[in-house]
Amino acid sequence: MRLEKTISNALKNAYDDQYILSLMVSKRANELAEGAEPFYKVDKNKIKLTDIALVEIAKGYIVLDKIVEE
Repeated sequence: MRLEKTISNALKNAYDDQYILSLMVSKRANELAEGAEPFYKVDKNKIKLTDIALVEIAKGYIVLDKIVEE
């Protein structure tokens, strides 16, 4: 999947908010660094953890439950 398309799809799953997307990627990359397994077949030693997290979000494996606005 091309990077532009991956980012576009990931943004859709983050309410089209770049800040929310960056938080989601950061949290998932930290989980992967701490030993979590990716949701799709990939070698964690060959691909950056942030790239894995971004693809997981773009494919819908990682979703944001809801945003509460006050």
